[in-house]
Amino acid sequence: MAQVVLGLGASHGSSTFAPAHTWEFYAERDKRRRYYQDMLDRAGASFESASQPERWEAMFAAGQRAQSVLNDIVARVAPDIIIVFGDDQHEQFHDDNMPMFSIYRGLSMSRGTRKRQRDVWASAASGASQVTDAGPRTFEGAPELAEHLIDRLVEAGVDIAACNALREDIGLGHAFTHVAENIPLIGETVILPFMVNTYFPPNQPTPTRCYQLGRVIRQAVDDWDSDKRVAIMASGGLSHQIIDETLDRGILAAMVDKDADWICALPRSTFTGGTSEILNWITVAAAMEPEPMTVVEYIPAYRTPAGTGLAMGFAYWE
Repeated sequence: MAQVVLGLGASHGSSTFAPAHTWEFYAERDKRRRYYQDMLDRAGASFESASQPERWEAMFAAGQRAQSVLNDIVARVAPDIIIVFGDDQHEQFHDDNMPMFSIYRGLSMSRGTRKRQRDVWASAASGASQVTDAGPRTFEGAPELAEHLIDRLVEAGVDIAACNALREDIGLGHAFTHVAENIPLIGETVILPFMVNTYFPPNQPTPTRCYQLGRVIRQAVDDWDSDKRVAIMASGGLSHQIIDETLDRGILAAMVDKDADWICALPRSTFTGGTSEILNWITVAAAMEPEPMTVVEYIPAYRTPAGTGLAMGFAYWE
């Protein structure tokens, strides 16, 4: 039977890849958001010192160190397949057809031909005149495991969508390309994208549904008639574009303590915008319930006095 050998959680927002000297670009973008002035008025001086540019280098460096810890763990464990839970932000699906959950069951995946928004922003932030095109472009899929998961999810009463092709211009979505380009051994490690509609109403899943899903996924992998060693990963989060340290620290503590009741009692309205990517973490936490969770780092990377930015989280279960 297959063996679950590792669980992972890692943020994928701009603070994880854009050097600290470019954060001013993202801060100015935050200040143009329609809600910024209201947030600033409410915050008062609460985030004034935490958002100073002289602190950005240390926060960026802490994130890079934490990512390196996860990279080293993946290299040591060397899973054959990584199931990645990530949100689709109108990359494959739009409002005319927006599944709550979807598995990619194709043989391979491409990064696509269109310039990624991440690269556009990174180039603009650094003042580059052209968008660079770096990283591998093709990744191996896991159709056998995908088909097995689909079968077991249907049996368990989970309504699951499936696709075997990606939009040619977009290719693999941001939540998955980030993983593919920031973990080691990617040429040898197969990725299975599991897309979750965390962002777009009206059919975002509840924390309870994500927890149930994670448990079903774990049982399905454990029952898979294969000798593959499987890792399960959450891509994204934690709270952003407005940082909520109380929520983040509460979620992390509840995951460490295996407090499913606390997690499932959170209202769906808690998870809006980028903060909704925490639902991917909840799914993985449920799948990895039997194993202890280690939080490598939590970094509330404030960019403005209004409290905007990205709270980076890095953790593993083993």
